[in-house]
Amino acid sequence: MILALDIGGSRIRAAVWDGTLRPLGEVATPVCDKAAFLGAIAGFAQGRALKGIAISIAGVVDPATGAGRVANIPAIDGLRLGPEVEAATGSPVRVLNDADCFALAEATRGAGRGLASVFGVILGSGVGGGLVLGGQVVTGAGGYAGEWGHGPVIRGEFAFQCGCGQVGCIDTVGSARGLERLHRKRTAELLGSQAIIAGWMAGEAEAGATMALWRELVAGPLALVVNVVGADVVPVGGGLSRAPGLVTYLDEAVRVRVLRRTKGPLLVPAECGADAGLLGAALAGAAAWA
Repeated sequence: MILALDIGGSRIRAAVWDGTLRPLGEVATPVCDKAAFLGAIAGFAQGRALKGIAISIAGVVDPATGAGRVANIPAIDGLRLGPEVEAATGSPVRVLNDADCFALAEATRGAGRGLASVFGVILGSGVGGGLVLGGQVVTGAGGYAGEWGHGPVIRGEFAFQCGCGQVGCIDTVGSARGLERLHRKRTAELLGSQAIIAGWMAGEAEAGATMALWRELVAGPLALVVNVVGADVVPVGGGLSRAPGLVTYLDEAVRVRVLRRTKGPLLVPAECGADAGLLGAALAGAAAWA
């Protein structure tokens, strides 16, 4: 039995995996108290005969050192989380980035199953991604492989300051907050992303113009990534992806910009739902401790 954990800045979700994912519930994430954080994990592990603990976390883990960059959980930012959790629970631990877990779940059990190259894309509160080749997650140097949301690629009036310290990252325009930022820059109107998308779906001109700008800014960089990694398919998850028609809308713009021509869609809605992080972590753990 493997304990799978999906850890974000607001909650820790848990499940056990024995070939089937069985949810255990969730607790609030102790973001500023390391002892409480480790205690929360130990609470899920207590009394269970575990082969190991597999963690999906909203942060980047350096595969060479095990140190994590977890900005939204200060209690563990910079720590080697795996050894800390192992000491607290007595079980071996594997820690992965949440977008990598999402991509692995989609490549194994979701929209990319049976395909060799799967690039999973997150379009939600941030922009992220994960790359799976031949069923294996590619983490890369520093653990940053797949992080297409960061890098100074946008110039001009829509090049905004990013939380990573750079200017002009896709994360600043492609995320839900980025969509709101674009609309505010264009119209001086303060609207939430859901309202902008609803306006676009209803045929409103200003919302439609903002969505067209959003697609133009996101599609080019994503097409370049697809060319570089040779993705067979790009499952798209995150809050924005759940808007009816949005993935197809973006897919149309990406497909005319990539070198490979496809008859069917390249970007497709993710299939594993809210449990993708848990499932991806569990699958990574099962492979590690087979």
